[in-house]
Amino acid sequence: MAGESGEPEACTPEPGSFAMDVRDGRVGRVMGRVGPYVQLRPPGGGPEWDCPPDAVRAAPPGLVLRARVTEVNREGQLPR
Repeated sequence: MAGESGEPEACTPEPGSFAMDVRDGRVGRVMGRVGPYVQLRPPGGGPEWDCPPDAVRAAPPGLVLRARVTEVNREGQLPR
């Protein structure tokens, strides 16, 4: 849902969902909260980063699809 400025409104994402950090456009899987921050992890793994709650938006469907494909591809490359 867009606010008056045309940007998506801030949200409180559920752990496991994908969200976007509007400060730089990165998309990550929501890992939880630490203090006042939402922790996001890049699709496919990597270090988590802290995002202020007012900078978190629901990731658009196209970016969610791209993130899921990245995760599936990463899982397929792991040794069994």
